[in-house]
Amino acid sequence: MLLATDVWVGALIRRAEIGGAFAVVARKGDMRAGTVLVKALDRAKGQASLYAEATRGDGERVWMRPVRSHDEAELDRYIERTARIDPDVWVVEIDDRQGRHFLTEDVEKD
Repeated sequence: MLLATDVWVGALIRRAEIGGAFAVVARKGDMRAGTVLVKALDRAKGQASLYAEATRGDGERVWMRPVRSHDEAELDRYIERTARIDPDVWVVEIDDRQGRHFLTEDVEKD
């Protein structure tokens, strides 16, 4: 059984806070079934990374980088386009000194 999106997002934010990062819901989507984008910020390096959830052929959840850029403005443009197409999308921003995303599921390698 999958968790409702609002519960999953709350857990992600809590993991980030426990790890010493600051996390916030930048955009709230559908409480039960909204998709999630995670923007991880590394202010020390002036970089950002964006992660989007996807489902593999075997049905497992995996996170991928839909935009390979580290430019925050470019990532924000992608988020805006996605929100126009999918009004149920959630956006979580995590500001961490090490640029960590705090995702526990598989994350595809670059």
